[in-house]
Amino acid sequence: MGFIPKNIEKTIEEFSKLPGIGQKSAQRLTFYLLRKKKEDVERLGETVRNLKNGLKYCENCQNMCTDKLCGICQNDRRDPSIVCIVEEMLDLVAIENANEYKGHYHVLHGVISPVDGIGPDDIKIAELVERVKKGGIKEIILALNPSLEGEATAAYIMRYIKPYNIKVTRIARGIPVGGDLEYADSQTLKRAFEGRMEY
Repeated sequence: MGFIPKNIEKTIEEFSKLPGIGQKSAQRLTFYLLRKKKEDVERLGETVRNLKNGLKYCENCQNMCTDKLCGICQNDRRDPSIVCIVEEMLDLVAIENANEYKGHYHVLHGVISPVDGIGPDDIKIAELVERVKKGGIKEIILALNPSLEGEATAAYIMRYIKPYNIKVTRIARGIPVGGDLEYADSQTLKRAFEGRMEY
């Protein structure tokens, strides 16, 4: 830019690398921090610097945690015989925020995507298969995104868990609350009718 100090330019550049943050948002965030007290900015920097300290994968579900098991797997009020498979931790957070599901999870940390160079060995499928082999799982719920990669990953998982005769379901898909039918694509409408329930 040339007309602002390099450290401000660099901060804008780093913010703009974050998902969902464009150049304008990066500028707003940077100038917001410039108006804050120095100790507030330092606290934020220290928090980000320590973000990954002590984190590891839950030995059971691959969720991120600081102990051997995450809080969900430690909770004896949750049903370990029902396992919901999600792509990322953000999906787990979204399901938990709905406050409906009371089983366990398995976090894949991605999906199979040959275009991006991500194969089955790059995500947590082997850990899922080992978990299934141990027994005790009655139902697996596939809660993967309805993308080509999500469908390919679901098909791959099915191939490995089918021999264990576990009930496999997938979350229903359809019209979001507040959505208009006229804007829905044909695949969404088709799945909405397939996933209909008695009223």
